[in-house]
Parts: sequence; structure tokens; C-alpha cells
Amino acid sequence: MKKMFLITMMLVLPTLVISCATTGDLEKVQTQQKMIDAKADQAMKDAQAARTAADAANVKAAETSGRAESAIKAAEEREKAAAEKERIADEKARKADETFKKSMKK
Repeated sequence: MKKMFLITMMLVLPTLVISCATTGDLEKVQTQQKMIDAKADQAMKDAQAARTAADAANVKAAETSGRAESAIKAAEEREKAAAEKERIADEKARKADETFKKSMKK
């Protein structure tokens, strides 16, 4: 029995010693955790900067859209005014032509 206990202890004790984490292992894990935390913080800062840039781009897009709509309305108004002027000019030309024809008949 004593031999069996001794043999078991000879196998179990080295296994326990080998499987235990050393101070160096713990420091290595802590260092890795700090690096992961730093990367996560940087990623969060990058995401916030991207969000801010996207918000600014949305504001500029809205402003540009508003200016484009105003430009379209102004162009439509100018087109209507030009069409009205053309209609009036055509009417005057027709009247002048009628007057000329009447004067030629006399």
C-alpha cells in the first residue's frame, strides 16, 4: 500500500507542479489583457471619430440637398418666365404680321 501511495504521489505531484501557472505566466496573461484593452479603447475612439465624421457628412449632404432644391426651383421659375416671354413675343410677332398684312391689302 505504501508503494502504491508513493507511486501515485510520484505521478500526481509532478503533474500538479507542471500544470500550475507561474508568476511569469500570470504576468504574460495580464500583459496580453492590457494590450487587448488598449486595442479595444482605440477601436472605440476610432468608431466615435467615424460616427462624428458621418454625422458631419450627413449635415453637409442635407445642406447641399437644400441648395440643390433651391437651384432647381429657381431654374424652373426662370424657365417659366422665359416661356412666358416667348409666348408674349410670339403673340406680338403674330399681331405685327397681321397688321402688316392688313396694311398691304389697302
